[in-house]
Amino acid sequence: MSTVELKSLVLSEPLPLSVAPAAVYLSTLGQSSRRTMKTALDAIAALLTQGSADHLTLDWAALRYKHTSAIRFALSEKYSPATANKMLGALRRVLKEALLLDLIDPQDYQKAIAISDIKFSRELRGRALTRDEVSRLIDSAKRDPNPVMGARDAALMAILRGGGLRREEAVNLELKDLNTADGSLRVRRGKGNKERTVYLPPLLLSLVEDWISIRGKTKGALLCHVRKGRQVVVRSLTPQSVWFVLKNRALEAGVDDFSPHDFRRTFISELLDASVDIVTVQQLAGHSDPGTTARYDRRKEETKRRAVQVLDLLCL
Repeated sequence: MSTVELKSLVLSEPLPLSVAPAAVYLSTLGQSSRRTMKTALDAIAALLTQGSADHLTLDWAALRYKHTSAIRFALSEKYSPATANKMLGALRRVLKEALLLDLIDPQDYQKAIAISDIKFSRELRGRALTRDEVSRLIDSAKRDPNPVMGARDAALMAILRGGGLRREEAVNLELKDLNTADGSLRVRRGKGNKERTVYLPPLLLSLVEDWISIRGKTKGALLCHVRKGRQVVVRSLTPQSVWFVLKNRALEAGVDDFSPHDFRRTFISELLDASVDIVTVQQLAGHSDPGTTARYDRRKEETKRRAVQVLDLLCL
């Protein structure tokens, strides 16, 4: 595409937010997803205009198949297939908003979105942590020279492992969300603060109670900052700080590399291994589709072997 054609995709001034396709699309998302998709749309706009536009100044309604197919190729070269496909999904959603806002002709819309996802091998991501690994991680927190920070980190891992929470959900927890009488946690996520209830097993609940005895009963964030002087600051952790905490604990405990989301994979896998029905696991995980829950299953071959042995007994 020529420089003149690229410049024609840049609006002279942004549209009002109520009729800007990208803004309307982003308004339908939760806070965390909104940040991620805004970054994706900014990247697409920059690629299409050589850095001259962002998600609000790109004329999305002017996009045609030649633009979207070019973007598909550029994304496939620059990003992993999974990330590129998510970005293409955001592109399609913005174009749909342009259609609903009567900014693009239906026929041009259908042609523009006629781009396929990028194919890739769907190998399972992440892993389940062993009980020994979880124990070593928590022990590393308990041995921390700063007992306040150690208690906070142990509580964090207890919540991630015992409740299967996403890290964004964990940092959004407030003290009032925990009921120590039954170990229940009220978890909020996404647009409209969708709620679900999870339950911590007694041993892990005790770690959270140990933290609260140090943190105090001040209203606010359940998992909060600890200064070097061992002072608790009732201010929410960030999802990024959770990542750093776990990376440091893994190094101290000698645990192989893992992501915060692997606690969630472990939670789901062990529930399934304990023969909990998938609908219940789905509800505890906060998934809208049991198929999504199934994709988190990281049980090992031993589980499959035991299942076949049951069939053998039924044949006797």
